[in-house]
Amino acid sequence: MKYVIIYWSRYGNGKKLVDYLAGKLEKKKAEIQIFKTDEADPATMPEADMYVFSAPTEAFNIQKDMKKFMKKLKGMKEKKYGIINTHGMKKNCLHKMEKLLSKNEMAKVAGVDFQVGDGSKTGNGLMEDWKAKLDEFAGKL
Repeated sequence: MKYVIIYWSRYGNGKKLVDYLAGKLEKKKAEIQIFKTDEADPATMPEADMYVFSAPTEAFNIQKDMKKFMKKLKGMKEKKYGIINTHGMKKNCLHKMEKLLSKNEMAKVAGVDFQVGDGSKTGNGLMEDWKAKLDEFAGKL
């Protein structure tokens, strides 16, 4: 299976998640491409069996670069996707990410959110159960 992972990360928590996810998927002999939002063109996405989008919540919304990226996606009708959201409060933006991707008529497969706590600004803010949650998410992809 071929995966394309698009992410945005300010402090490194999101990067840690996508790197761990890629390692899990590689164990299944998957082909993986990882891009930051500024490294990929939303109008000409690489072909894949599954797309994964990972972004934090900032100012009660999807991080602005990821939001802009998702709005500019082209040619993604019926493509499968998974979404990851990190946030500092008990309110995630998975529903907002899903809404943007559904406008492109994409098909959601899985979503997972991670609340970050102390250490979030150093890339060490993920809660204790983050690997188990991400393992479960990877199993659905």
